[in-house]
Amino acid sequence: MNAQSRAGREIAILGILVPLLLGYPLASFAQEQTIRFTQLPREIIEGRLRRAARNNDEREAILRDMFMAAGCDGESLSEQPIKGIKQKNLICTLQGSTPSVIIIGAHVDHTESYGMGVVDNWSGASLLPSLFESLKTHTLKHTLRFIGFAQEERGLVGSAFYAKQLTPEEVDKIRLMIDLDSLGLSGTKVWRTHSDDRMTAILAQVAKALHLPLEIVNADLCCDEDSTPFRKRHISTLMLHSLTSETFAILHSANDNLSQIRLDDYYDSYRLIDAYLAQMDRVLD
Repeated sequence: MNAQSRAGREIAILGILVPLLLGYPLASFAQEQTIRFTQLPREIIEGRLRRAARNNDEREAILRDMFMAAGCDGESLSEQPIKGIKQKNLICTLQGSTPSVIIIGAHVDHTESYGMGVVDNWSGASLLPSLFESLKTHTLKHTLRFIGFAQEERGLVGSAFYAKQLTPEEVDKIRLMIDLDSLGLSGTKVWRTHSDDRMTAILAQVAKALHLPLEIVNADLCCDEDSTPFRKRHISTLMLHSLTSETFAILHSANDNLSQIRLDDYYDSYRLIDAYLAQMDRVLD
């Protein structure tokens, strides 16, 4: 998370399950086909989480290695240089059968002066190779683009650069951008004011089908995150995290380490996002 103001630590919590709050008119899963998705074992998810490094250059290299180990290599794995900085955006592409694109992003960097940045945001970045690996055996309509963004903590640098360089034709092809930031402190949360209602409602249906918790927690007063540059290009976004008022102080502190992650909740977030991507590939145009 990119903290806009360290003074404003309160985040608006709406402790209501998303389906009850949204009321978005969508067909129920009773009328839909069964969600088909592949799920990796916990040891792989947790093993990648445990590889967090303090140095941001090392984190970028580790993420690249994890993508390659997951099967994303060759032309599927690329780097996007960013003018004026050393770090690059790391992009893993899983090709679909149509021109439509879904982007799944997470920033790789952390504030090196404080803690290990496991929550903020190795928890999001280390899920990207696992989500690729889960979905690579599927026949997909949409191209899935997994992006490890550089220097979010210095003002959304990597995501802003990526979104700005998109042509109008490329923007038109992007159906959804999902940002993963600071997962595993609790069950999955949606930042609703940074999320499209229809995309959130489908996530709520998937959570209900899997019997997984999902709540709304907005953090407008304290932070910004990597979906913002995409909304500025009029791209639908979905922002997922796990923060509450009680846990926000962990970010950018010496306490941001592996001990803060609730591994059951973290694995449940992986399961939910994995199933959601499989469902979104099926239901989106």
